[in-house]
Amino acid sequence: MTITSDPRTAQVGDLLPAFVRETGFHNWNRYAAVNYEFVPIHMDDEAGREAGYASAFGMGNLQWAYLHNMLRAWLGDAGVIRKIGLQYRSANVKGQTLSACGRVAATHDAATERVLDLEVWIENQDGGTMAPGTATVVVRR
Repeated sequence: MTITSDPRTAQVGDLLPAFVRETGFHNWNRYAAVNYEFVPIHMDDEAGREAGYASAFGMGNLQWAYLHNMLRAWLGDAGVIRKIGLQYRSANVKGQTLSACGRVAATHDAATERVLDLEVWIENQDGGTMAPGTATVVVRR
């Protein structure tokens, strides 16, 4: 499959450039500061273990933000995000490297715009899918 950098010429099956972040307290603290989400399970390993995880873990909505960053970087000024849906399946524990990924599933061309339906997902450094989803973007011609 081809990695496409231009949404205006993307074809079904093309991959979007991934947005990659190694995660941990430094990411979670910045996100918590913006959203006033200083919850112990995101800040303290013991609280994370008490919740059933190996350590503290990141906010689910931060995975959403990584996906949004990937789409915005790919679209640039050429288009807009119309819709995103995401299902959280796995917690982001300290030290993981997350990649926000996407693939073109369908294209719909019109006179003034191009609608792209995308398969999107967050995966960990081992290739495991943590959050599968879909997105629809509109690209101006």
